[in-house]
Amino acid sequence: MTAAAAGGLISTSRLGHAYGEIVALHHLDFEVPDGRIGLVGANGAGKSTLIKVLLGILSPTDGNATVLGHDVQRDPIGLRARVGYMPEESCLPLSQTAADFTVYAAELAGIPTKAARQRASDVLTLVGLHEERFRYLGEFSTGMKQRAMLAQAIVHDPELVFLDEPTAGLDPEGRAEMLELIARLGDFGINVLVSSHVLTDIESTCDWVVMLDGGRVLRTGPLSGITGSDTVDVELFGTHDVVIEHLQSRGATVEVRGKVLRISSEEDSFDMIRDVLAETGVGMRRLSQSARTLEDVFLAEGNVE
Repeated sequence: MTAAAAGGLISTSRLGHAYGEIVALHHLDFEVPDGRIGLVGANGAGKSTLIKVLLGILSPTDGNATVLGHDVQRDPIGLRARVGYMPEESCLPLSQTAADFTVYAAELAGIPTKAARQRASDVLTLVGLHEERFRYLGEFSTGMKQRAMLAQAIVHDPELVFLDEPTAGLDPEGRAEMLELIARLGDFGINVLVSSHVLTDIESTCDWVVMLDGGRVLRTGPLSGITGSDTVDVELFGTHDVVIEHLQSRGATVEVRGKVLRISSEEDSFDMIRDVLAETGVGMRRLSQSARTLEDVFLAEGNVE
């Protein structure tokens, strides 16, 4: 049975966490399926706190959560045996080689030494560090350190890996390479939760999104459902007034942008426009669907820094 079939990869019910009087998470209720999950929000939205609660590192002060069917409070050890974690801040032992560090991470997960060495070699090759595996981590660039942290997070073949700001500090080339690696993890049967405030990173790698704003769930659902839009732009020949009147009588919302009408409706906007133009006899110059990005959604519904 997959995690989704058993009730969701991750499920929360009124989940909350406070640091003293400062409330970081406010009664979160959401469920996500298997796949690549994007956890998005501005800095300070509660993303890192949520990840630490889901890993059992922090205890909820309210509500509960399950990850891969494990209650995060009652069975944190059983949970951690099945997940991987790449923290936002570098925590690498700079005096160790990448190979030794990754072997050690595999052994901590219970893999015998001989198998751990082979697994470490395979994973370091996967993340592009095969040639550098015997170099000290203190000699690595920022991008290489990020790859090493990813390697330790997946060396034990987890069912789910948490990646907290995995592209932080990377140049454009390093960012693109890291995002490609993240996208490939699904090919190895590893579910991924990626936390990022860089919305374009989530759009390029994930298929489900959880949006946090001020420690609250703003939106959650498939990426296509959040960024998809029934909003249509139409440019007409002649006057707008009669068309606007007919559209509004059908319940549509109409925004005038120069010569363009931006139309949104709970019904099929394309069919509605077709019918109204036929009724009014007004000609159409151009018709297109208005696409939205995650940034558009945040600007419309949340507070983005």
